[in-house]
Amino acid sequence: MEEPSFSGLLIVVAVAFGAPFLLGLFPRVRLPSVVFEIVAGIVIGPSVLGWVEVDDTISVLALVGLAMLLFLAGLEIDFGRLRGRLLRLALAGWVISFAIAFAVSLLLNAVDLVETPLLVAIILCATSLGVIIPVLKDVGELESRFGQLILAAASIADFGAVILLSFFFSGEGGPGSTAILLAAFVGLLAVTFFVVKGAERSRRVSDDLLRLQDSSAQIRVRAAMLLMIAFVALAEALGLEVILGSFAAGALLALLDQDRRMTHENFRVKLEAIGFGLFIPVFFVTSGVRFDLSALVDTPSNLAMVPIFLAALFAVRGLPAITYRGFVGRRRATIAGVLQATSLPFIVAATAIGQELGLMDAAEASALIAAGLLSVLIFPITGLSLLKRAMEEELDAKRRPRPCATRA
Repeated sequence: MEEPSFSGLLIVVAVAFGAPFLLGLFPRVRLPSVVFEIVAGIVIGPSVLGWVEVDDTISVLALVGLAMLLFLAGLEIDFGRLRGRLLRLALAGWVISFAIAFAVSLLLNAVDLVETPLLVAIILCATSLGVIIPVLKDVGELESRFGQLILAAASIADFGAVILLSFFFSGEGGPGSTAILLAAFVGLLAVTFFVVKGAERSRRVSDDLLRLQDSSAQIRVRAAMLLMIAFVALAEALGLEVILGSFAAGALLALLDQDRRMTHENFRVKLEAIGFGLFIPVFFVTSGVRFDLSALVDTPSNLAMVPIFLAALFAVRGLPAITYRGFVGRRRATIAGVLQATSLPFIVAATAIGQELGLMDAAEASALIAAGLLSVLIFPITGLSLLKRAMEEELDAKRRPRPCATRA
């Protein structure tokens, strides 16, 4: 058995530190840190410089990073707002999105660009909730009707993609047995929900949590980590995908803490510090190290897949936004379509699963990840620019004096 090594990990965490630090020195360069991290991982990996190989130490931390990423994504879901017309629009948009994704994937399969149309369809219909939130926050639209619609649509897209991936590509007995396993998983989620709800009513338990939450015990953070790892282990034991367990744990915590009375104000900040301080950037840099650049660039036809997949992402997630016109207007519906076409973390996770199952080759996976990188580069910046222009024009329209009615 090989001794754990920290030499490769040192380079990975140095890149994880350097990427956002360098971007911070040049604030005008509006490049998402995640893109820089993956690209830097490609550079230090076997595809370019060959400084780092993914060993057991890096692999374990990257796996925890993937779990933390999906856990925090689940925690972002605001169940209190997922109701009424907002929920109906988000669901309708995602159903249309998946229908378009499946049709596009069948077409790509017909011309031998993809191996497993259903897997590619699921990958194409996801949205990066974690990338969109900062964009909306920057312009103060997070709490508006427009912002909440996009968040609802992105939440449904993330949740739907994780569920479909687990349903069709987990387990060994086909969709029927997987459905039973998923039902058992949901049942255990429900049991956990009611047990925690009952425990939080206890004054003794509440006092103990309050006393230990900011001590060296950091008891609430430990409880959150216990919840995440428990459901990851449960998903693994049932033969389901690890990302389902972590995403469901985050969603369960969000459901338990809708009014945020159960946890103190710094609780989520602490979780984000753990995730984004170490594990998540290690996951993204490692994804770059594993990126097979040679499989993508060796053949021109493989490289041509990147713009095709990018266009597919825009069509799959952008076109369904037409259903939002009655809620936010035609112009903002178009902007919503541009923003929700952003996708990367789920693409990275799902392509890794596809390769492990032998359903996708390295060239296809690399082209999908490259398209995801471009989507994170292009769509948020474009959407933000269009949104700022729309907000300025709306403000000008409000300030403009209305013409007085003339008397006959």
